[in-house]
Amino acid sequence: MNFSDKLKEIRKKEGISQEQLAEKIGVTRQAITKWETGKGLPDVENMVIIAEIFKTTIDELLKDSIAKADPEAVVYTSETVYDIDCEKHFDVNIGSAAVIMLSSGDDEKLHVKLSSETLENLDSMFKIKLDDRKNKLDVICVNKNKLSRYEAEESLTVEITLPNKYSDICEIAASVKLLAISHLHLNRLEYDGDAEQVLISDSSGSLELTAKTDYEITVDQITGRLDINQWRAKAIIHIPEEKMVNVINKGRKCKVYYAKEGKAAECKDAADSENEISISGICSELVIDLI
Repeated sequence: MNFSDKLKEIRKKEGISQEQLAEKIGVTRQAITKWETGKGLPDVENMVIIAEIFKTTIDELLKDSIAKADPEAVVYTSETVYDIDCEKHFDVNIGSAAVIMLSSGDDEKLHVKLSSETLENLDSMFKIKLDDRKNKLDVICVNKNKLSRYEAEESLTVEITLPNKYSDICEIAASVKLLAISHLHLNRLEYDGDAEQVLISDSSGSLELTAKTDYEITVDQITGRLDINQWRAKAIIHIPEEKMVNVINKGRKCKVYYAKEGKAAECKDAADSENEISISGICSELVIDLI
């Protein structure tokens, strides 16, 4: 179930009208309609408010299934922790998962935590393989039981915490439904793969997303650079209008459009901004949705 259907379902389950929900959040009823018809996503601030109203988390709102009502529901976990003692280039290969959550941590360790509500024997199903070579660390999630891509994208959550002190560049190859990047601060992040939804909050540095499929991205602000590299695909970026930055078209036969409240809009770049959004690739579209 996607976010739009989920929001509609939990709103009705709680007996709240669109008007009442809009008043609680501080937006218009039209905004609620937009979110419930899949024409856009709330910004990070409003997503937090929605999670508080319905006593859930942003993670669960954006994941494929609604969080279980039972607060004591079992969640199976498996965690790998590895000490880091110098600046590293992290090369991470996850394969398929429902969710990848990526952040920076204060300790001098790499944390890779797997969790699932349905896969009991995570330790025997997956192995985190590490190959440490001077200033580069390869991190591979090995699917020992050959779990299908469908099963992994329905049931597996991967939390990766990089040591803030020693993180320089991180490359991630994966296929997920949700890529959630929060409190991440490093020089460069390169994500290569599918992600139906991308959520970026309180992060800085250069971020490049590469795929042959569509992206829907919600970001609180751009601190650094966000580069979308696609082939014959479309990316929609929901960004607060007051946090707008320069947009650069670096692609071949790529187009950039602006929208506001579901309608075409004009926008002037922030000429004095050091931050930017760029599109590269071939025959792709970038839609900047001002919220």
